[in-house]
Amino acid sequence: MKKNGFWTIPNLMSCLRLCLIPVFVILYHNGQTLAAFAVLCASAVTDVTDGIVARRFNMVSDVGKILDPVADKLTQGAVLICLAARQPIIWALVGLMFVKEAVTGIANWVIIRRTGWVHAARWHGKLATVLLYAAMLSHLLWPDMPQAASLALIGVCAAAVLLSLCLYGKRNLETLRTGKVDPPGPEARR
Repeated sequence: MKKNGFWTIPNLMSCLRLCLIPVFVILYHNGQTLAAFAVLCASAVTDVTDGIVARRFNMVSDVGKILDPVADKLTQGAVLICLAARQPIIWALVGLMFVKEAVTGIANWVIIRRTGWVHAARWHGKLATVLLYAAMLSHLLWPDMPQAASLALIGVCAAAVLLSLCLYGKRNLETLRTGKVDPPGPEARR
């Protein structure tokens, strides 16, 4: 598989996720919550599937290393902003995610420029993503959930995002300090 190939199944799935964002937004704002829920579920399935396919069939590409996380973050951001329009407390989570992604994105860019290596996602980043999807899907299915339940879901997500920010920050600072990326293999890709 060409390292810089675009036309791979995983990259097409990431493109599909990008195309599903406006579909979700339109459905949600037209009050078609169940259809929006189904679109978000489809997006989540392609997110999980594209990584499995890329690794299993050696379809990892430089484009995919950028396209996949961009599709993830844009999807999460769009869904959270839609939800925040009706439940303003979610804006706190939107802000926290923006800070995390800005800080880690800048650090990752510097690391790529200095070392040529791309760090793979870690368990804490995947945990934060799973919890975000659980909270988003819960708020979609139960828009009138009690405020205590909503705050609990948002609090758990915020804690996971903060943990991930701290652990990625520690890893990135170590990489910038030493110039060494942790074990090349599943944890780092050139």
